[in-house]
Formats: sequence, structure tokens, C-alpha cells
Amino acid sequence: MKKIGILTSGGDAPGMNSVIRAVVRSALKVNFQVLGIKRGYEGLLSGDISELKSTDVLGISDHGGTMLRSARSEEMRTPDGLKRAYEMSKIFGIDALIVIGGDGSITGAKALSELGLKVIGIPATIDLDLECSEYTIGFDTAVNTGVEAIMKISDTTSSHERVSIVEVMGRNCGNIALWCAIACGVDDILIPEVTDVGENEIIHQILQNRAKGKKQNIIIVAEGIGGSQELAEKIQITTGIVSRATILGHIQRGGFPSALDRFHGANMGSFAISLLTENNYNKVVVVKNGKYDHIDITEALNQKRCFDVELYKRVRQLSI
Repeated sequence: MKKIGILTSGGDAPGMNSVIRAVVRSALKVNFQVLGIKRGYEGLLSGDISELKSTDVLGISDHGGTMLRSARSEEMRTPDGLKRAYEMSKIFGIDALIVIGGDGSITGAKALSELGLKVIGIPATIDLDLECSEYTIGFDTAVNTGVEAIMKISDTTSSHERVSIVEVMGRNCGNIALWCAIACGVDDILIPEVTDVGENEIIHQILQNRAKGKKQNIIIVAEGIGGSQELAEKIQITTGIVSRATILGHIQRGGFPSALDRFHGANMGSFAISLLTENNYNKVVVVKNGKYDHIDITEALNQKRCFDVELYKRVRQLSI
């Protein structure tokens, strides 16, 4: 193995740059040539590929996002697109491809492996929604960003004795909302995994807490539930309490990566190169029982995500 490619795909996540830096530095140490592929699979399809040297990754860990940039590729979902991506990897002499991203990105890597390309997947998604790994790059920074924003919103909500609906990211997964709720001590939470909590129950919780002397209320809503503005309007019309909705959106994707995301990013990137030096490929790098390990890429993608019911119950318990 002499030449490896690296790309970041799908939604960006703080800490991706730490992975890129670790991959490049570790690969050069064992005399691998590293090719950086811009804009994810789109860049692979178009041949937007150039060599990465040690100086190219100097200081990138300090920044969020990804220096390689990212994109979503519909063409990669087609047989013709996959075949063309594989052929492009051969044109550039890529012996193995390291893919940094979520389940969709790693699914693309698996499809390329079935055509004969050696691949390694590194989980990087702010949603922490890959069951195969206890941690995914970007989650800690996203939660910290959410907590900081919610605490600032809480200050002004308290000053005016209002209700604030704060919508955090998480289209299909409520982990960011759950962690923010525990950290901030909110009144209630709406997440995609639980569908039996309605507006009336939320309003009852608010009124119950007000009766106990609480002067301000925070409700966290995951992106996948949505309707934050409508919920705020319903609460205000029903209770007479001034209510406002704030959607944090992509603010949680960017920003200064946390120490934890840098730490895991560096270690997972270095671990990926260790696997390739042992001619061990078609794996996903994972965190298991606090240690770095690898799992077959097919097995990793087949594992169904388990919802932490106990954590959700704890949020509801602490909201009273």
C-alpha cells in the first residue's frame, strides 16, 4: 500500500480537521502518500484531488468544519455513480480510501469496498447516531454550543418571566436534545424517538412548574419534531404567558472544536492508519468501552441504534 485517499462527506462536524491532520501525519510517518479529495464523493467523481503534505494540515485542528470541504452526492447512490467513483480512484492510484462522516458516508464507502476498493470509515456526526461506536466526532462540541446558547436564552427568559422554545439539531435522533436538557435543567423535551408527548402535556408541565414558583420555562425541541414557532404561539394563546421560539440551526455544526472532539479525532485518525499498515481494511474505527477498536463495515452499518429510554425518563423526572 503506497497511496491513500481521504475525504469528508455529508454534514460537517467539529473535529473533522483533527482527524484529517492525524491521518496525514500518521500516514507520512509510514511513507504513505496522501491524496486529499475535496467536497466528499463529489470531488472523487470529478477528480478534485491533490496531494497533502505535513504543512498542509498545520494548525487545522483549531478550526471547525473541514478543510477538505464537504457535500452530499446523489450520484453516489446510483450504480453508475459508484462505478465511476471506483474508476476515478484507480486513475489516481488510490490503494485505500479513508471516509470521515456519518452513516450515509460510510454506506458509500461500503459500496465502494464491494467493487474492490479498500476502505476505512471514521464516524463523524454531531448526532451521535451510529450504534457501532460509543462516540462520533462533533457531538461534544455541538452539545456545548447548544448548552451555551440555551443558558444565554435562559437569562433573558428569566428577566421577562417568559417561556422559551429552543430548537436544537437532530433530524432523526434526539441525543443532542437529551444531553442539552440534562445539562440545562429544562421543563420538557420533544424528540423524534418519543411521539406520545403532545402540546397539552407540555402546557400542563409549564403551568405545574409555575404553580410551584418557577418564573421562566425552557422547552427543548429536536429539529426532527420542528414546529417550534407554532408551539410557542399555542402556549402564549392558551396560558397568556409571553412565549418565544429560537432555532439554533447550523450554529451547532461550526465553531471551535472541543478538547474531546480533538482528542478522539486525533486518536481515531491515527488508529485508521495503523489498521492500513497491518493490511486491515473494510473496517470502521469505533470507540468501545472507552478504547479504540475496529469493526467490519457491514456489521457496523447493520447495527440498529438503541434509544436511551432511561436517559429520557431522567429528563422528564428532573423537569418537575
